[in-house]
Amino acid sequence: MHCPFCRHPDTRVVDSRSTEDGAAIRRRRTCSECGRRFTTQETVLLMVSKRSGVTEPFSRDKVVAGVRRACQGRPVGEDSLAQLGQRVEESIRGTGCAEIASHEVGLAILGPLRELDEVAYLRFASVYRGFETLADFEAEIEQLRAARTAVQQ
Repeated sequence: MHCPFCRHPDTRVVDSRSTEDGAAIRRRRTCSECGRRFTTQETVLLMVSKRSGVTEPFSRDKVVAGVRRACQGRPVGEDSLAQLGQRVEESIRGTGCAEIASHEVGLAILGPLRELDEVAYLRFASVYRGFETLADFEAEIEQLRAARTAVQQ
């Protein structure tokens, strides 16, 4: 690890601690050249493989941005979107895989979004699943009604 102050390539770890959520490790370091201290944070990169074959790092912000479009005009606040993004990321990280297909990210979004707002869920699902006819929407709405009836009983 290069020192951010003098760029010396040799630094020493003084202390290591896990963050509160356990998703990262904070390390306190000292430079053997200039003696200054600094903190680094290490996280595991979660990669998403797209249909095109390209892989890119998982981005909670991209998840929230996509869901925000589906929630346009709906009574859904930014806090709810942030919580949904966190739930999706935790779900994906919980699989224990270092690389996940973009299709799996979409599936991880559908459950929490369905609980958050059914109209936004239908909008997102229609794009994600490629609804082409009115029958596709009707079938999905029927599933939502059946699920609601099952919960009420």
